[in-house]
Amino acid sequence: MRAVVYRGANDLRLETVPVPPIRANELLVKVAVCGVCPTDIKKIHYGTVPPPRIFGHETAGTVVRTGALVRGFRIGERVALHHHVPCLDCHACRHRAFAQCVQYKRTGISAGFEPAGGGYAQYVRVMPFVLPGVVKIPSRNSFLEGAMLEPVNTVLKAINRLALLKGDTVLVAGQGPIGLMFTRLLALRGVSVLATDLLQTRLQLASQFGAKRVFQVRPPSSPESGKAVRNVADNLAEIAARLTRGRGLDAAVIAVPSLEVVREAQQLIRGAGQVLLFSHTKRGEAANLDLATICVDEKDLIGSYSADFTLQNEVAKLIFSRRFDVRKLVTHRFPLEQTAAAVELAAHPTPDSLKVVVTQEDRLEPRRVSPARH
Repeated sequence: MRAVVYRGANDLRLETVPVPPIRANELLVKVAVCGVCPTDIKKIHYGTVPPPRIFGHETAGTVVRTGALVRGFRIGERVALHHHVPCLDCHACRHRAFAQCVQYKRTGISAGFEPAGGGYAQYVRVMPFVLPGVVKIPSRNSFLEGAMLEPVNTVLKAINRLALLKGDTVLVAGQGPIGLMFTRLLALRGVSVLATDLLQTRLQLASQFGAKRVFQVRPPSSPESGKAVRNVADNLAEIAARLTRGRGLDAAVIAVPSLEVVREAQQLIRGAGQVLLFSHTKRGEAANLDLATICVDEKDLIGSYSADFTLQNEVAKLIFSRRFDVRKLVTHRFPLEQTAAAVELAAHPTPDSLKVVVTQEDRLEPRRVSPARH
């Protein structure tokens, strides 16, 4: 089969590798679509894991082989995959810290080599401990929607870490694919979202996704032109004050890897509010923070990473019912042989790019059944 193999930092190669053999308690799935995730991008660009590997974990496809001991799945079924499933029994799981579970940290889907998701290949092997995370795609829904379950799950998990009430006001900093997911899911919960981004095109979509107010920010290094312009943070603070009648934001979600935005958010939230970090996944970064805001003002600085298997059914209902129509997020599709280009675009987005996916099916939408003739 064809697969895109990671051979080192910034080195992705289209190669021919064996179709992964499955055991009696496993599935073989033919990949239809796989989303490009920032987590994999960082591994590829910085070479943080040893090669060779086949990345790609936001995967949907068709079951083409079932092990003799597998129950509940049939050949031909369209499925969305989930590569991390916790044991639900260890100390971390009892604290619902699923991403810290030893079993969770194992990747249960592989196309060969060290398991790494395998979605950038024609076929993947689904191991038994992640079978509970496999979701069947309804006939009316597309492979694209199935592939979006995993990223939406990570966002819903993060939102659940916030102590929010209906009517609260939350800043979502950054309206890329992840930021837009936050905006939509928060709006569905009755939260007033103040969305910020560098690009007006993304802010327009944020408004469509339910943001109450949008605010375009300038790049930190952009020079001022013409007459003096007031500080962006001051303008944003005024909007936040108006939205909350001077109380301050209840929370801020940081969906861009910017330390300056984190510091600004600390000032914008009310006492006992929360700042949630979602994009700061590169280790070794240090930050100067006003620790008194955490101690005296009781402002929480929290993080969230990866998905929560126990939310799969809730996420599936949101996506497959199209209360959250994730199809609007997918702007670019690349064939398997152009995976490197897909990764490059996702790493350096353009004004018109959002979610980037690698596709291996001409027909990504479900077949439409013609009415029977009598």
